[in-house]
Amino acid sequence: MDTALHALAEPRRRAILNIVRDDEKAAGEIAAYFDVTRPAISQHLKVLREAGLLDERRDGTRRLYRARRDGMREVREYLETFWSDRLLDLKRVAEQEERSRRV
Repeated sequence: MDTALHALAEPRRRAILNIVRDDEKAAGEIAAYFDVTRPAISQHLKVLREAGLLDERRDGTRRLYRARRDGMREVREYLETFWSDRLLDLKRVAEQEERSRRV
């Protein structure tokens, strides 16, 4: 989980995941979205792949990338625990206010 969260901390990596969320794209296609060098994008792709957030498939000499749904699911489930806790806190506060109004 730490590796995935670290990978997501970089804005370009989040942008890459958005680019390959629904469609598989070649490394060159992904690099065309950015104003940095292709080696820099390759490094970002490597970090995302090692974090389990990206799948890589080879097609001849091309490398094709797509967001890895399972890796993203784990991160989402982790982050949702914070949201669920906050919703429970909000529910408790609302119930307390409702009880105090009745008194």
